[in-house]
Amino acid sequence: MFCLMISFVFVLSVNAQDKDKAILLKLVFEKIEKKHQITLNYIEDEIAIFKIIPPNENLELAQKLDYISKKTRLEFKYISSTYISVINNKNLDKPLCGFLLDSETQLPIEQATIHISDTEYSTKTNENGYFELQIKSPNSIVVTHVNYEKKILKPEDLYKENCPTIVLKSIVYELTEVVAEVFLTKGVAKKTDGTFEIKPKKFGLLPGLTEPDVFQTIQQLPGITSVDETISNINVRGGTHDQNLFLFNGIRLFQTGHFFGLISALNPNLAHKIKVSKNGSSPFYGESVSSIIDISTHSENIENSSTSFGVNMINADLYTKIKTSKNSNLEISARRSFTDLLQSPTYKSYYNRIFQNTVVTNLANNQNIDYKNEEDFYFYDFTLQFHQKIGSKTNLYFDAISISNSLNLDESKLENSTTIQKNSFLEQESLGGNIIVNQNWNSNNSTEAIIYASKYSVSSENEAILSNQIFNQENTVLDTGIKIKNTHQLTKKIQFNNGYQFNEIGIRNVDQINSPTFFRNIKTVLLTHALIFELQYKSENNKLKTAIGTRNNYIEQFKKYIFEPRLQFNYAIKPSLNLEILAEQKHQTSSQIIDLQQDFLGIEKRRWILSNNETIPIIKNSQASIGLTYKKKNWLVTLDNFYKKVAGITSFSQSFQNQLEFEKIIGNY
Repeated sequence: MFCLMISFVFVLSVNAQDKDKAILLKLVFEKIEKKHQITLNYIEDEIAIFKIIPPNENLELAQKLDYISKKTRLEFKYISSTYISVINNKNLDKPLCGFLLDSETQLPIEQATIHISDTEYSTKTNENGYFELQIKSPNSIVVTHVNYEKKILKPEDLYKENCPTIVLKSIVYELTEVVAEVFLTKGVAKKTDGTFEIKPKKFGLLPGLTEPDVFQTIQQLPGITSVDETISNINVRGGTHDQNLFLFNGIRLFQTGHFFGLISALNPNLAHKIKVSKNGSSPFYGESVSSIIDISTHSENIENSSTSFGVNMINADLYTKIKTSKNSNLEISARRSFTDLLQSPTYKSYYNRIFQNTVVTNLANNQNIDYKNEEDFYFYDFTLQFHQKIGSKTNLYFDAISISNSLNLDESKLENSTTIQKNSFLEQESLGGNIIVNQNWNSNNSTEAIIYASKYSVSSENEAILSNQIFNQENTVLDTGIKIKNTHQLTKKIQFNNGYQFNEIGIRNVDQINSPTFFRNIKTVLLTHALIFELQYKSENNKLKTAIGTRNNYIEQFKKYIFEPRLQFNYAIKPSLNLEILAEQKHQTSSQIIDLQQDFLGIEKRRWILSNNETIPIIKNSQASIGLTYKKKNWLVTLDNFYKKVAGITSFSQSFQNQLEFEKIIGNY
């Protein structure tokens, strides 16, 4: 047995060494010409693809030529005793070519890459799966496609009279398992990590919705509602809107609605998916004590160009995707209301809903003095995304987003035969951008790096028509940061994730009154570092899936460490019955408060502030839940029991309009 193993290793070693000795056929010919004092006449382009092990030096000329003929199918004709012509009887003076077919369906494979190794030359297959190589090389030919296994060909595999047919095997991807593929409607799925995945483009019909509005759809999930029926006041398990973390391709959104909460700030025609986590969120998410709403428009593939245009009774929108090259995409979406040009019945209904009991409408209801007011309102949003694939392992993304609402109000009255006119305005705007790099080092290791910036501002000027008082207000948020995430597939069962995040957030509040003179300008900045670790385990039979992680935060200004554990546990008791356990601890330093109900014209009353760790504490939550999901024969039953406690909230964040409206109280729920 030992001798057999030694022989086997010896044969492998010899074969490997022989392979290394293979040289270009042209060099073999030159050695033969020199050795035997002859001339070989050949076309270089025809022999360029051949690379063989030279024949033994001790062989006769005829034996050497016979050896080469067997390796290459070339023939030799003696013109004279010293002049020999190399003949290609197969008439193979054509480009290397072939057809790629699916091994199962036998259908042509389009957009596969054919690359000559160790060169810069490559080409793509057309709609018929056909390709041609315009240069000939002895190097191996690599065939790749995102949906098929890589295949390596020898040049002689393609050097045939007719273009050969090459079959590729499909790659079988193991998809992330979901507990319920259809939750409420098509396009909403419940996953084993406790999150909900929403794909608006695949929606079925939901009650009261005429288009796939992201934030309206979220409210259809259990435990999520809006107490005032707007999308700028979403409550998840008792939490206020500012306790939710809204992300757009990694950019934090501080503004989620147009028309001050009646319309989603995201274009519904933008292809996207939403991940919603109410508990047990990944440790890579911070700055939230309620839910995570992570919106992504990224695609791993470079897709073909397309354009869509839409119009309704309030706005017009445009979405276009441009394939700028074979490895890059540019996506643009834009939407603008025409409410400043045309006031439709829909606009009037929205107007009466959102502006009731505010500075905009209450003057018109005063029956004692004849006030007149004219409003000019419009909104727009714009997104830009550029995707560049760099090789087969790197993806580069650039995103930008802009959201704006603008209201201009003219008020006038007639007094002593003189018209007195005052002007007020409200501007609300969000700007954001990021750069994301995804790098797959190998099949088991990858890294994602994000640099982002997000700015939100709301400003107003209120000129009182009853006096000469002018009240200016401004609230500005600037959020910047870096995120790095590393993924390591240690075994088939275990995955280890780790990363680092740095965040700098600054918030400024300005209030100014001309009579009586009052000025307040408060600016605060916080810097936070976070080290993140997460271990994921999946059993071979996929019955058990669990993840345990921790987010270790350090806030520089407070010199404070905050440790946040996270847990996800899902076990399939039976094929149709799953047990789910989720738990987490989280914190946030930014929140929204209301100083006065008439701030910002009484429309956008809330302003962002930062914790000072004293009168405005850091908000912290602890949450745990246990639930069951039963799915069988198109029936879906879910039971979810949770306990949640949030501490460090202030009375100014709760919109009180009773005796607590002006009291500074710290409490919990």
